[in-house]
Amino acid sequence: MKMNKNIKWLAFVALAFVACNSDDDVVADPNSTDGTALTAGSADFSKYVALGDSFAAGFSDNALFMEGQNNAYPNIVASQFALVGGGNFATPFMADNIGGFSLGGTQIPQFGVRLYLAPGNVPTPVDGVSGTDITAKVTGPFNNFGIPGAKCTQLDLMGFGSAAGNPYFARMASSPAATVVDDALAGNPTFFSLWIGGNDVLGYATSGGVSTSPITPIATFETAYNSLISKLTAGGRKGVIANLPYVNTLPYFTTVPYNPVALDGATATQLNSGFTAYNNGLLYAQSLGLLTAAEVAERTVAFSASATNRVVIVDEYLTDLNAYGIPSYRQATNEDLIILPARAFIGTAVGGNPTQINGVSVPLADNWVLSKSEIAEIKVATDAYNVTIQTAASANGLGFVDAKAIMDQLSTTGIVANNYTLTSAYVTGATFSLDGIHPSPRGYAYIANQFLKATNTAYGSNFKGVNVGSFRILYPKDSAAF
Repeated sequence: MKMNKNIKWLAFVALAFVACNSDDDVVADPNSTDGTALTAGSADFSKYVALGDSFAAGFSDNALFMEGQNNAYPNIVASQFALVGGGNFATPFMADNIGGFSLGGTQIPQFGVRLYLAPGNVPTPVDGVSGTDITAKVTGPFNNFGIPGAKCTQLDLMGFGSAAGNPYFARMASSPAATVVDDALAGNPTFFSLWIGGNDVLGYATSGGVSTSPITPIATFETAYNSLISKLTAGGRKGVIANLPYVNTLPYFTTVPYNPVALDGATATQLNSGFTAYNNGLLYAQSLGLLTAAEVAERTVAFSASATNRVVIVDEYLTDLNAYGIPSYRQATNEDLIILPARAFIGTAVGGNPTQINGVSVPLADNWVLSKSEIAEIKVATDAYNVTIQTAASANGLGFVDAKAIMDQLSTTGIVANNYTLTSAYVTGATFSLDGIHPSPRGYAYIANQFLKATNTAYGSNFKGVNVGSFRILYPKDSAAF
């Protein structure tokens, strides 16, 4: 009798097991947000194209190279789209992992090789010459139209793919007269992503506000962006777009402090003696009514026995007193941004003269510093661009990535993703590459997840995204270790 009861109990368990594994039950999907089956929602990902600048291309460590392109956020997004019917995502790959362009077997300096972190934590160019000749063409069709250096106004610019245009687009353009947006739409895509506008202020910012790299006028940006959106959304095409962060959240502008100069008492006294004539000149200008007391105080140069003396800079926004032989000098404040390359320049001797020290006895030229006035100009433009982008997203029912809010958080509290903490700190924050502007592989993975999240919100898909911890922080010197 006891045996019969056991048999009945076992039979019950078996039936229960079968019932729990029937075809009628939902099988958990680890790739979805809720464990249910993945769905594209109302979107069609069968032909996805990505438009943008170096971020979309996968630019990293100061160069474009194959593995960086593999880890570009559109490539990661496309890998997830493929799980619900997304098609092939073709990339115009560079020839190798050295980076940049060559011509006739010689590296072109303005398109240098990628950087790696050498012993001593020194960003260093890799050895070798790029196998990507700047005159070589690649044949499409392509899906990734991320064009390093591209501005919003250039994605619909005829001739941008010519020899006189952008070499990254020229190597993949269907013709010299083609535009980026027209080539992207030639294959009748069903879904798009667009992240553009960073270079409309970034050239001005990275040059320290040098006027040869002007900010794109707000009205010009608005017209160009809305024209792009009109073409991309024709026929009801769906997509996701992103706004722009402030430049002062990028490690390129936040790594070098404004006050990095360590001085002992004797050296400080010597330096102050060297600026005595300049400081007295400011007082003379005040006596003539040419300067206010506030500007005299702002411009006065004074050093002390301290580890945190402020660098001396040239500021073109100061009252012009060159006619009186008084240059536009002041010491930097926490409202100024010293660009990343200046870290290897500040403290160096001019012509080997130990008394002529850059950033100390010799003021930093305008190209090394983004002044508070220049930062304000960039902020005005960025805010206006973002209004245009947000309006376009709302008017067309597009997915929207708030990249500005993300970067604000990365530069303050940090972001925890997949139990990894991401910040905007140079190298150690895991988010940015060695150039201080473009993301690391892990940073690109996080961006991809934000594009997927925005897609979910807009179209009812349920992508979980990728584990950012599966992506490295820095590329090694040896590409064989990729």
